[in-house]
Amino acid sequence: MAHGVEEGVAGGLAAEGEDGGADPARRGVAARLPTAALECFAAERERWALWLPVGTGAGVALYFGLPAEPSLWLGPGTVAACLPLLWLVRRRLAPVVLLLGLLSVALGFAAAQMHGVAADAPMLTRQLGPVQVTGRVLAVERQPTGTRLMIGEPTVDRLAPEAAPARVRLHLPAKVAPPEAGTVVRLRAMLHPPAAPAEPGAFDLQRRAYFEGFGAVGFVMGTPVAQEAPPPGGWRRVTVAFEQARAAIAERVRAVVADPAEASVTAALLNGDAAAIPGPMMDAFRDSGLAHLLSISGLHVGIAAGIVFWVVRALLALVPWVALRWPIKKIAALAGILSAILYTLLVGAPLPTLRSVLMTGLVMGAVIADRSPISMRLVAFAGIVTVLYDPEGMLGPSFQMSFAAVVALIAAFERFTPWAVRQRREMGWLGRGTMTLGGIAFSSVVATVATTPYGLYHFQQVAFYGVLSNMVAIPITTVWIMPFSLLSYLLLPFGLEGPAVTAMSWGVRLVIETAERTAALPGATAFLPAMPDAAIAAVTLGGLWLAIWTGRWRWLGLAAVVGGLVAPVFAPRPDILVSEDGTLMAVRSAEGMLSLSAASDGRIANNWRRRDGMEKPEEKAGQDVWPLAGVSLDGRLRCDALGCLYRAEGKTVALLRQPDALPEDCAMADVVVTAAPSRGCRAPLVIDRWRLRREGAHALYLSDKGIRVESVRGQRGDRPWTMGGRLPDGSAGGR
Repeated sequence: MAHGVEEGVAGGLAAEGEDGGADPARRGVAARLPTAALECFAAERERWALWLPVGTGAGVALYFGLPAEPSLWLGPGTVAACLPLLWLVRRRLAPVVLLLGLLSVALGFAAAQMHGVAADAPMLTRQLGPVQVTGRVLAVERQPTGTRLMIGEPTVDRLAPEAAPARVRLHLPAKVAPPEAGTVVRLRAMLHPPAAPAEPGAFDLQRRAYFEGFGAVGFVMGTPVAQEAPPPGGWRRVTVAFEQARAAIAERVRAVVADPAEASVTAALLNGDAAAIPGPMMDAFRDSGLAHLLSISGLHVGIAAGIVFWVVRALLALVPWVALRWPIKKIAALAGILSAILYTLLVGAPLPTLRSVLMTGLVMGAVIADRSPISMRLVAFAGIVTVLYDPEGMLGPSFQMSFAAVVALIAAFERFTPWAVRQRREMGWLGRGTMTLGGIAFSSVVATVATTPYGLYHFQQVAFYGVLSNMVAIPITTVWIMPFSLLSYLLLPFGLEGPAVTAMSWGVRLVIETAERTAALPGATAFLPAMPDAAIAAVTLGGLWLAIWTGRWRWLGLAAVVGGLVAPVFAPRPDILVSEDGTLMAVRSAEGMLSLSAASDGRIANNWRRRDGMEKPEEKAGQDVWPLAGVSLDGRLRCDALGCLYRAEGKTVALLRQPDALPEDCAMADVVVTAAPSRGCRAPLVIDRWRLRREGAHALYLSDKGIRVESVRGQRGDRPWTMGGRLPDGSAGGR
């Protein structure tokens, strides 16, 4: 059948060439290309199934990219329609392949859609407070500046029960002792909605809050007062118990390790809570390419399960009667699975860890079933399950960087392992040791290269010495930190963990020094402007093309990867940025740098600077501010007490400080931007209080062809988490 398709396509192209009078050589190449592509595709038949999770992810991306909420039947209905069609065409290969691809996309779309419906809960739409809030503490997260509390099922004064969020996230000052997880507390707090993106395309906290189930954020005023209440029941009792265990671990570590920063890193590796690590140290880990070590991920779970596997197997092998009669390898594999599950629950089950647990379970299951434990199919299965479990999490850096590293490593070792095995057979102990070190370096290079595009996309940052730092830090983590962390877990119930935690902290100190020394090297990091969505999509698809296919045609994916990586250099950045409330604005100078209307080191200003590729944006506050009166150095900005005029590309934009300037500026400017109501302004484009409230932050691009305007609402659409969209059943999303 495939041969028939090839002949049909080739014949059609040939006929078209004859009709059009095209050059015969070109006509022959055009006729051969589809045939060659089909032949390459047919030769990769064993790898077709690996594209199913890609289709599932594409379905999730399609759902989140829609400008409005689709009908409830669309996702599930498409899945249901594909199933009988698959049965009808089950004996025909091409339709089966096409329908399976459509089914995988529909499955991802339906999963995201159903998660959106299930997550629907009230979200605060305006600032509220100070108000009394009563609820149960579900999580306690220590931070350098205080503590972050997650309060479940809160009762909020001056808010009807049906309008109260399911959970609220509150900041508690450092001077106030935090309550224990599981406690019902009454407190006084200021509440406000989760923040909208600082500019079109920026991180969407509202979407993350919607799917995580907290509908308000704020800060506590005063001291929380514990209330008498029955203990939590059901699964919540289990989650609270693990939360209490994580807090107890942090307290035990602080009691043993004297240095606060070192204690925070040690505790993070034991309980998964990295929020307490001081900002400068976190910067050092990011700049050195070691931040992944602080986020409990597949590396930690894999090491922990592997250590348990080998220890259990070795202990059972010491007993001859057991070793000769029991399947000790399979028993050790089962112990590895159980340890991975327990470790995941203890560190709070972040998304990369769930992926690793799935893969660890499959690896150990393969050992139990006497099958090969490492393959790309394991990643494919884990990818589908993880995406279906948390579709929105697929859009975050943890998921993307974790899977990018694993897929790239497996693809690389699929190609190089046969060669390495042949070489090792002919080497002595020195050569084998050198090859082992080379394997570690090779793994670091592959993982760093694979995750770099996603670091650029989410953080606008690349660490040039990440390979070097990982070659030092990962072996320390593997052979020193993780074994002592497992020993600490075993001793914690008996209060004997002190020596093990101390020994673990020695390794932590070496990793910290590695991070700090690497980050201090000249040119350790570079910052680039934000990568467009289309660019990261091109990198992802090109990388998957390289990793999944095995024939020569896989190198076509390299073009997409390179194109996506260079896109940020050529992608335009806004000439003008306006915050959601209009109180903060920024314009671009002739040299390409942003300058702000007021000195600020807040979230919005730092987000703008970071996405513009500015190094250490929090240190730039006050250095890039408009003049109170006069003309900027490049002559583009002219200011007085009432506002500023920005002229570029033959366009004039009035940026008002006071509404008194409206009559004059509305008569002569191409664009008027003001935080006040415009009241009849007749400028061609007016961005005022009402437009900002409707559409959120704005970005303006000036050119000789005109003015292009983007807004947060225009980029996100009206979805349930935007507090403006509606679900298909007519209920208000994020109501």
